[in-house]
Amino acid sequence: MIIHGSSLSPFVRKTMAFATEKGLAFENKVGRPGSTDPEFLESSPFKKIPGFQDGDFRISDSTAIVTYLEAAHPDPNLIPVEPKARARTIWFEEFSDTIFVAAAGKIFFNRIVGPRFMGVEGDLAAADKAEKEEVPPVLDYLEKIAPASGFLIEDRLTLADIAVASPFANLIHTSFDFARWPKAKAWADAILARPSFETVVAKERAFLGG
Repeated sequence: MIIHGSSLSPFVRKTMAFATEKGLAFENKVGRPGSTDPEFLESSPFKKIPGFQDGDFRISDSTAIVTYLEAAHPDPNLIPVEPKARARTIWFEEFSDTIFVAAAGKIFFNRIVGPRFMGVEGDLAAADKAEKEEVPPVLDYLEKIAPASGFLIEDRLTLADIAVASPFANLIHTSFDFARWPKAKAWADAILARPSFETVVAKERAFLGG
């Protein structure tokens, strides 16, 4: 089982954490941007990460991958079967993928990825705007709903927690100030302290020199 892509991507990190919580062994292959590695291209013909292969099965997109892993390896169950809980879990993943990552990604890309790894000047105005206007409503929402149990759905770990916690790591790497959102940050810290995230995030921090 191979997961292609750098864990600095919240989508790759999410996929890796999900597989680890399932107790699955996998290899993480990290290629350069625009990689022409045939294995990667067979998994992801449009060069989007993560790419995934399990034997002769290949697919890309983190949602498709975790859906496959849940069906192929149902224990432990990380996507609830109860209809309302399942719907809420999928909503949280979509919220993270399309709203949270979009906002946090502008900060992470323009301040770290672009200038440090792609040789392009970051759009600091876009990063500043995201920090002041786009990320705060996301964190306001999470601060309001941060669960006392420590988990978003069914008082247990699910894909919802894994998906929403993943982009927090990117913001942490940018030294984002979470002072206004202590409950949301404490919830995320607890999820990111799980073994499925902790080792990966520590490696990222070391790689970034933090």
